[in-house]
Amino acid sequence: MPLPDTMFCAQQIHIPPELPDILKQFTKAAIRTQPADVLQWSAGYFSALSRGDPLPVKDRIEMPVATQKTDTGLTQGLLKVLHKQCSHKSYVELADLEQKWKNLCLPVEKFRAVLQLDPCENKIEWMKFLALGCSMLGGSLNSAMKHLCEILTLDPEGGPARIPFETFSYVYRYLSGLDRDISQKDTEAYLDTVRGNLESRKTSMIGLSDFSFAARRI
Repeated sequence: MPLPDTMFCAQQIHIPPELPDILKQFTKAAIRTQPADVLQWSAGYFSALSRGDPLPVKDRIEMPVATQKTDTGLTQGLLKVLHKQCSHKSYVELADLEQKWKNLCLPVEKFRAVLQLDPCENKIEWMKFLALGCSMLGGSLNSAMKHLCEILTLDPEGGPARIPFETFSYVYRYLSGLDRDISQKDTEAYLDTVRGNLESRKTSMIGLSDFSFAARRI
């Protein structure tokens, strides 16, 4: 004889007390991040949540950007998410970085295209990958450095987007070194000028209003 359907009443169903808040935060995160593949992103979200890792969540909703040199699907907001997830390490394993890239619903072939700008094996210095990502967001060294400042700054949104000159010069040398049209002499002359301007103001922080770039293709 088949067993009767089990009947439950409200008193028998236990709802974990933390569940409503988890679902509320998840929903808010999904709305801010606007993932292209909700299931893929959700897997990465709850995996990170279970490990206590930084979540793949944007700070705010982004409007679509149509100024990228190539159609990577990458945005400044997504790069900032990756920075939050990876910047605690000087070097990141490519396999782990690729998985985080996929969890943000970015096409893996575009991830490999970024790496082709400066091929490496197994792992990459995080700051270099961030720099390469910034270069993919626009077609010039100018725009790449502006994206970098806006991602790394601790200033509030809409502020001067200042970062340490040491960090700025490191990334500028790296990206300009990948461009055959920019000589090392020109790079150092430019950085010397910027450094002099900062020293005259007794600061070691450079912001968006402190530098101007020639329009150079990366």
